[in-house]
Amino acid sequence: MTTPAERYAAFRQKHGDDGAALRSFRGLYDFALDDFQLDACRALEAGDGVLVAAPTGSGKTVVGEFAVHLALEQGRKCFYTTPIKALSNQKYNDLVKRYGTAKVGLLTGDNSVNGEAPIVVMTTEVLRNMLYAGSATLAGLGFAVMDEVHYLADRFRGAVWEEVIIHLPESVRLVALSATVSNAEEFGEWMGEVRGDTTVIVDEHRPVPLWQHMMVGNRIYDLFMTDDLTPRINPTLMRVTRDAERLTAGRGRRGYGRAPRSRPRPPDRVQVIEKLDGEGLLPAITFIFSRAGCDAAVQQCLSAGIRLTTDRERHEIRQLVDERTAHLPDEDLAVLGYLEWRDGLERGLAAHHAGMLPAFKEVVEELFTRGLVKAVFATETLALGINMPARSVVIEKLDKWNGETHADLTPGEYTQLTGRAGRRGIDVEGHAVVLWQPGMDPLSVAGLAGTRTYPLRSSFQPSYNMAVNLVGQFGRERARALLEESFAQFQADRAVVGLAKQLRKHEEALEGYQEAMTCHLGDFPEYAALRRRLSDREAELSRQRGAARRAAAVRSLEALQPGDVIRVPGGRRAGLAIVLDPGRNPRGHGPSPLVLTIGKQVKKLDPADFPVPVEPLEKVRIPKNFNGRSPKERANLISTLMAKIGDRDLGKPARARDHTVEDDEVNELRRRIRQHPCHGCDDREDHARWAERYYKLLRETEGLRRRVEGRSHVISRTFDRICSVLEQLGYLREETVTDEGRRLGRLYTELDLLTAECLRNGLWEELDPAELAACVSALVFESRASDDTRRPKIPAGRAQDALSAMIRLWGELEGIESDHGLSTIREPDLGFAWAAFRWTKGHSLDAVLMEGVNGNELAAGDFVRWVKQLMDLLGQLGNAAPEGSKIRQTSVKAMDAMRRGVVAYSSLT
Repeated sequence: MTTPAERYAAFRQKHGDDGAALRSFRGLYDFALDDFQLDACRALEAGDGVLVAAPTGSGKTVVGEFAVHLALEQGRKCFYTTPIKALSNQKYNDLVKRYGTAKVGLLTGDNSVNGEAPIVVMTTEVLRNMLYAGSATLAGLGFAVMDEVHYLADRFRGAVWEEVIIHLPESVRLVALSATVSNAEEFGEWMGEVRGDTTVIVDEHRPVPLWQHMMVGNRIYDLFMTDDLTPRINPTLMRVTRDAERLTAGRGRRGYGRAPRSRPRPPDRVQVIEKLDGEGLLPAITFIFSRAGCDAAVQQCLSAGIRLTTDRERHEIRQLVDERTAHLPDEDLAVLGYLEWRDGLERGLAAHHAGMLPAFKEVVEELFTRGLVKAVFATETLALGINMPARSVVIEKLDKWNGETHADLTPGEYTQLTGRAGRRGIDVEGHAVVLWQPGMDPLSVAGLAGTRTYPLRSSFQPSYNMAVNLVGQFGRERARALLEESFAQFQADRAVVGLAKQLRKHEEALEGYQEAMTCHLGDFPEYAALRRRLSDREAELSRQRGAARRAAAVRSLEALQPGDVIRVPGGRRAGLAIVLDPGRNPRGHGPSPLVLTIGKQVKKLDPADFPVPVEPLEKVRIPKNFNGRSPKERANLISTLMAKIGDRDLGKPARARDHTVEDDEVNELRRRIRQHPCHGCDDREDHARWAERYYKLLRETEGLRRRVEGRSHVISRTFDRICSVLEQLGYLREETVTDEGRRLGRLYTELDLLTAECLRNGLWEELDPAELAACVSALVFESRASDDTRRPKIPAGRAQDALSAMIRLWGELEGIESDHGLSTIREPDLGFAWAAFRWTKGHSLDAVLMEGVNGNELAAGDFVRWVKQLMDLLGQLGNAAPEGSKIRQTSVKAMDAMRRGVVAYSSLT
């Protein structure tokens, strides 16, 4: 068995010479290709598929571009897929510059340009839909490039990448480009099983070295120092942060005789930009995990008078901004804060987040790439796709809101964010700067910066749409087998291999234990089982008695009154005590009496302090205005108690006693044990010890066996359940896909089954375009604020009735899924219905954004994104609706009404 390094070395030796296509391709670049790029290109030219895992900014897209070059040389097609439309637009423009518009096409949800060209750039979902539809455009396809293939870990969209990898024709050579992941060999091995020969190229070398820093106060410190090639944490940084923590922790304390030292504060955003500018570290991207924080950062810098551009640059910026936004209506520009946004750009400052209008984001990206904008404040979404390298990256905090809680950044996320630092061919080195905050330890930052573990985990799950398409194309058994080829099942099987090995060891040990407890007098396993049953029964009876005692103790505590003198039986509070407050808990958590102990301390007790019921020994009167915080009053009350008790003997504390209760089962088991032949064996206890080990290991073995069964065929079991639901609802009839099933197969949406059911039940037939838009929006929209309990505003009349019917239908489907052990369908979200209705009716952008979602103002970028997703689903409905359905026309009218203003814009510049 050779190592990955040995296999890679053998590959390099075998494919060391360049072919004709690679020689001509190298001539297209004015720089020498790196070894990993050449190795990947040689593998492609030799006929292999390739997986390239390399850091952000290393130039792995060159390998994808070679696939394009090879396809054209061989007279075949190449599809270049990306995870997001903006990246598709960017790659389309790059390829058009090289090959011309006649040879390059673009297919996204927004654009369809020259789709039959030999090179077509598209989103991954478009290719998946082509594969299921058996599109004629696939004819002649020789290469498919999957950029950012690590997106298959995305829990919402990741399945699409696996579907494409599995279903692409065998003749297509696949080029998978991934960020650096720690299990690239595992992923490559799976690709080899599914696609055939696949060469895995892993390169962890950054073409531009990255320096890690922390900024404490107004100074930037190196995170690491290198001695004898061994990096270690900068001791000066450790000392400075310790001092800062100590001073911060001392806030609010009084000082005597010494002037207070100024306490360190985290640097504000203006200070950070000024410091970076002074140190020559611009352009920079500052990651702020909040849209509002990004916008506020720009405003703070503008208010401080920061200006990072020259007169010539300002003129160039204004010219480009005016040109790129000329198509947008003036009234919309006013709503979008155009003048303030342009002012920031002209000073070299900008925000970048999903709430911005796409046109505005694209301008920011272009200006930053050109070096005209010098400081961008962005959310983490910028790190996931667009090519926007910087000299420096700043991270404000090491935690972010993930929709449910504030979660720490993972090493993978940190690597993605800092991967933007260092522009190849421009910067000698890149810089990552983490801003110190109270409680932030350089060790934790070093842990993030020094960890390269970023494993790729499949998020693949079968869906209803996937099931009908696969059954329609391949039949049920073949579809089931195809799903068994998924990366998800491959990883599950890998995990099962280790568990199965452990299971075999356990089973071998069980055989040894069974042999060791063999008795010449009889069946010792039978005898041991009787002893085990007796032990279990006695333990059960003991638990019952304990529970009864605790219940009696709780009842006795509930009966206590203020002034009762009780004895606390044990623990640190043992001894006499006076009940100040019985502490009855109305929520059923048991009483927690507040008492004054004989040691003159006020303490709160709980039922655990009383293993036996408590009875009042005496009673004392508690003064009306008794203050438990007053030492004097506590002492007086204890003196009253001691005077009242005098020399009386209060008896010994009650003790918990277990009175054995006669139990027929226990008596019968004891009788059978005494009569068993093995009971008289001289080695009985030795055999019994082996039996104890046997039964303990047997329990562990059964647990392991359940885990193995749970992970084996998990994908195909889910597929079988989905098919059962589809059969019950009439979308499948054994191996046959019904007409309704074929309609479901044309609906590529998260709520595919609910959408198909709404169509089949005619819920939308009588709606006008605006009402249809409102209803269908509930199937694509998801509120950002999941805890917003306000009732969303929805259109009255037919739309309201249809939305209510959709909710009822969802409830019915949820019940059916539950019967089949599934839970995949989320509840429709009505939050966007009012905005969709008003926009389709022709209301202004200002009016629609102001009312927004649930009364909260809607960001322009969010609005455009949701409307485009809504239009995409409306287009699918028009194609999927049965002949004669009014939906066919209504959906087209709704899309036409929505395609205006900021929504109509799509960038191919």
